[in-house]
Amino acid sequence: MSNTRTVIVDGETFEVTIEGDGPTYQVEVGGRSFEVEVPNAGPAPKRRAGGGGKKKRSGTVSANIPGKVVTVEVSEGQHVEEGQVILILEAMKMQNEIQAPVTGTVVSVQCEEGEAIEANVPLVVIEPDPTEDDEA
Repeated sequence: MSNTRTVIVDGETFEVTIEGDGPTYQVEVGGRSFEVEVPNAGPAPKRRAGGGGKKKRSGTVSANIPGKVVTVEVSEGQHVEEGQVILILEAMKMQNEIQAPVTGTVVSVQCEEGEAIEANVPLVVIEPDPTEDDEA
């Protein structure tokens, strides 16, 4: 039994092919195959309801896991669009495109190409553009 799914991990979209019927599955991502075991994981967690209202989004970009900066695609003062690739990070032998979480202006680039980085350390800071909702 094989099926293809789209999964989102940390904001990145991947096409994965899954074979098996549990508790062990063969998962193929980007041409690489992995064996995944899911021992009695139980039901999926429920999503929490939002708090209502608009939440101000952060323009600070950090990595969830340690890695190495392959390329920095932006510079200070540059205007970026939400979803634009701002750097490429290698982690666990995979290159990941890190995207701007907001539209705005890059105010600080705190990493360099080739640099080893730790998890949860700011890499790029973007000042979000003001929106009409903020002015109301």
